[in-house]
Amino acid sequence: MNTYAVIMAGGSGTRFWPVSRSATPKQLVRIVGDATMIQATVARLQPLIPAERVLIITTAALAAETRRQLPMLKPEHVIAEPVGRDTAACVALAALVVTRMDPQAVMIMLPADQVITPADAFQAALAVGAEQARQGGIVTFGIQPRFAATGYGYIKLARKLADQNGISVNQAERFVEKPDAATATSYVAEGSYRWNAGIFAWRCDVVLGELERHCQWLTDALAPVGAAWGTPRFAQVLDDVYQPLQKVSIDYALMEKAKDIRVVTGAFTWDDVGSWDSLYDHLPLDQAGNALRGTVVAEGCRHSLLVAESGQTVTAVGLEGITVVATRDAVLVMPKGQGQEVKKIVDRLKAEGRGNLL
Repeated sequence: MNTYAVIMAGGSGTRFWPVSRSATPKQLVRIVGDATMIQATVARLQPLIPAERVLIITTAALAAETRRQLPMLKPEHVIAEPVGRDTAACVALAALVVTRMDPQAVMIMLPADQVITPADAFQAALAVGAEQARQGGIVTFGIQPRFAATGYGYIKLARKLADQNGISVNQAERFVEKPDAATATSYVAEGSYRWNAGIFAWRCDVVLGELERHCQWLTDALAPVGAAWGTPRFAQVLDDVYQPLQKVSIDYALMEKAKDIRVVTGAFTWDDVGSWDSLYDHLPLDQAGNALRGTVVAEGCRHSLLVAESGQTVTAVGLEGITVVATRDAVLVMPKGQGQEVKKIVDRLKAEGRGNLL
């Protein structure tokens, strides 16, 4: 029973504007390290899951660049959704395709834009999750909270099912959407909550059966796509089926309703790198607490993030707690801690018809 990985890579990454653009969103650019985020995601799966068993679900607009960045993947394993229909459709599509490759396969689904270290600890957790999935469980991966985050979902753990070399497996009691600060603080203090990493493992037949039970309209609609996989009709059938689908998340369609959900907590460090502010945790800091990337000349600056892209040079004097990101055609300047607000700039540019900057 082989294990496959399906990487969800259709997001827009607006909070990393101006580096992340519609044609090259967050997962296709270099945010942390020397590789793009999607390249790093594929690399950290190996050798546990070899490249021939890795698939990407992305958008039609991003498929060509995704294939270019990942030449080790089979071109047909980069699957382009004609329109975005949220994560439940993505899961069902992936399960139908992987089932055609291996009817008994275990499928791990994960986002393309997370930073996870070290890779061997992550693979160890995935191996435990895959084994739980082989037993018929629906598996999600939880992260021990490092602080009272309000931007993440949480999972409350119930009884422990297993402990393998420091990797625990618990029954899930409930899922909680992004809490307020006081609630998040109580979760961290209580100790039985985990951040929801948005990573899943399941046998394809199990997840399709659960979706049929709880969301039959979706599996009925997508059935022709599985039948068309590997034929010249696949792209057209996918387009015909996807267009009329309603959007629904996998959390709502399945995770909030399924009974046998198991939570694997591993010993790896996880960050969804949601905004420029998160780079302070991933770039080396100078003696004044500045995070610098690219050609940067800083004098008298403290606790600032200065990023120079596309051959630009950033010079700064006397900044404190300021983020500056310069690309060929745009400059972002904001106080540290305001990274979630970048989306408002993107929305405004869109409203003003400034598509050349998006």
